[in-house]
Amino acid sequence: MTVTDRPAGTGTGDGGPGDSGPAGGPGRTAGGLPGRVLRAAVVPTALVAAIGLTGVVLNRVYAGDLLTRLVCGAALGAVLVSVAARRLPSWLVAPLSVSAMLGWTGWSVRLAATSADLPGSFLDVTADAAANAVPRLLTAMIPVEPAPDTVLLPVVAAWLAGLAGAEVALRAGRVLLGFLPATALYIAVVYVVGPNAAPAVGASVVFAGLVAVALATARAPGPDPAAGLAPALRAAVRLRAATVSAAGVALVVAAAALLGPALAGRVDERPVDPRRYVPPPRVESLDENPLIRISGWALEPQQKLLDVSTRPPADGPTTIRLAVLSDYDGVTWRVGATYRTAGRVLPAGEPGTGTVDTVRQEITVAGLTGRLLPAVATPRTVDGARVAYDPQSGTLIRPEGLVPGLTYSVTSARERPDANLLGTADVPAGAQVARVLRVADGVPEPLRRLAAQLAEDNGAPYARAAAVEQFLAEHYRLVADAPSGHAYPNLEFFLFGPRNGGGQRGTSEQFAAAFAVLGRLTGLPTRVVVGFTARGDGPVRAADAYAWPEVLFTGVGWVPFDPLPRPDSAPRPVEEDFRPAAPSPPPSEVPEPTATLPATPPAVAGPGRVAAERTGPVPVWLGAGAAGLLLVGVVLGVLVGRRRAQTRTRLTRGDPATRVGGAWRHTTDALRLSGRPVGGQLSATEVAELAGRALAEDSGRAGEETTLTELAGLLNQAAFAPGTLTDAQADRARGLAEGYATALRAARPRWRRLLWSVRPGPLRWPR
Repeated sequence: MTVTDRPAGTGTGDGGPGDSGPAGGPGRTAGGLPGRVLRAAVVPTALVAAIGLTGVVLNRVYAGDLLTRLVCGAALGAVLVSVAARRLPSWLVAPLSVSAMLGWTGWSVRLAATSADLPGSFLDVTADAAANAVPRLLTAMIPVEPAPDTVLLPVVAAWLAGLAGAEVALRAGRVLLGFLPATALYIAVVYVVGPNAAPAVGASVVFAGLVAVALATARAPGPDPAAGLAPALRAAVRLRAATVSAAGVALVVAAAALLGPALAGRVDERPVDPRRYVPPPRVESLDENPLIRISGWALEPQQKLLDVSTRPPADGPTTIRLAVLSDYDGVTWRVGATYRTAGRVLPAGEPGTGTVDTVRQEITVAGLTGRLLPAVATPRTVDGARVAYDPQSGTLIRPEGLVPGLTYSVTSARERPDANLLGTADVPAGAQVARVLRVADGVPEPLRRLAAQLAEDNGAPYARAAAVEQFLAEHYRLVADAPSGHAYPNLEFFLFGPRNGGGQRGTSEQFAAAFAVLGRLTGLPTRVVVGFTARGDGPVRAADAYAWPEVLFTGVGWVPFDPLPRPDSAPRPVEEDFRPAAPSPPPSEVPEPTATLPATPPAVAGPGRVAAERTGPVPVWLGAGAAGLLLVGVVLGVLVGRRRAQTRTRLTRGDPATRVGGAWRHTTDALRLSGRPVGGQLSATEVAELAGRALAEDSGRAGEETTLTELAGLLNQAAFAPGTLTDAQADRARGLAEGYATALRAARPRWRRLLWSVRPGPLRWPR
């Protein structure tokens, strides 16, 4: 018999089952049929175990063992379908296996949805999981909760690897190639886990052992392929086999010698995390800086934002945190968080030294918008809403956004710092806290002097923080109608602006931002928090929103401070404790009238006096009327003088940015004098458009929008690019403001034009 006349069942591949020889031939396992069945079961069993091992390795970054069970079930189902359909045509196996895969995947999605307690129908959950499986798996927070979108991809990949491996290893008899899909899946899982778990050394050794057992079993001794051949041909066949084997061994040894040192040198290196290539969920500017929403909420105090139920019932008000803002660039405070998709159970941080009590709240969204999800600090579990979480700040978001009627439950570990440790506690320093110590360029000199004065007599960190808190609470007023803004110019005006001109008053936005900036100038790591006060169960309204600062102390954690003034206290003038170097007033400024009149010189007797004595005394009503007219004239003169001095000061004093701001206030005061006040919620560009339409309606002139848009652009440049304005631009802003105010006044009726310059409103209107 020749080589091509080999009987059926002899092997021709790289170790398939057919290599065992014909039934009853030499080399069969003792025991007959049970031995052959046992040997035939080794390859599919090893294949199922190898694919299931990928689930074990991936489950190291998952919570619970649900993922491992689902992946092992997928591997077992795929291999069993291939074994059962082995006698069917090969083109029928794939449709049958894919149909079974869809059934197993659907059951896995339902089981994961039930485990994660996700709302919504099965079709909606499945569609969402199919559309977001890859990004959510790579952006999920570790440990990953087994949810439909985080188990779908591993289950499908395990089933497909089992299908491909079983078909190649069992039907085609190529065992080594049959383990290639499982190997590729295992490598992909190790890469996805990356540095987020310990090295899977033991699992890798077991995986290699499974492949070796499968190959060894498939290569069991059979009939000698050279038996029955002529001696010369038999020697040639055996020589070729030995040569191929020696070449294979040499290739393996050479590969080990070349690649071994390189691979061994990378054992201790930290692997690359593929999660860095997938951007986590982002938030809009409204959620990146919720501090600007404080003034808007203050103007609508009765707006219902949330409904809250707290368990156990709180003895007093409960503070609900909305966002933590750690980054400040001199213009805007921002959250700057990196959100990762999280399950119901959130990772626990390092425990502090204070007391911790558990608070559970059920919150229903009413009028609150955006993506930020309110919760008592620090959240530990969230039910009823899919969330993303930033563990560094403890901020939650709902990537889909908030909608009215959304109800969710949050269990939080509320920590109360140990007050006994604060007096001697230090503050951390170094690269780890550089973010909350950074002071942006362009700090006004008065702020630096105030910070230095507060820190001069307070060496301990907590004493410095308490000094800043006390200074703000004693010298400033909390009002609801203060305009929004916490850039350096806004804080300088809040701290040192004239009390009768809108300075030294603000919302909690200015108090918290001023504390945080002054604290950083004294070396304290600070941040700003925005949230609400819940007074028992019931609605949380816009009036309950406020901002507060926090300071980080070593060994204690973040400690909140309250720089707001007490309701029953009157603010003391800032000048009593701090007097910044002020420039001398311009010579043209009109002095304020004195309260006492100069003494009247004694009358000298003369012809007029004699005549008066002859005609009798002057009537009382005539003297009172003359005095009244004189008083009215004096008051009007003083008002005109002070208004002109105010305008001159605004438009000519200070650096270019200050003069541009004065030109803008001159324009908005003109609008208010004309009966068209603008709200603080409008941007400069929107105010310019409104002002242009107002002048066009009153005088029939068009094109003023462009002029005032230029002025609005200069104002934005002053706010967001400090130090870049020139004197020529400030003069241009002055010309635009004066021209617009003159045109708007000319469009008034005559009697309104007469009252324009004597109305005292601009002297007391807030800025």
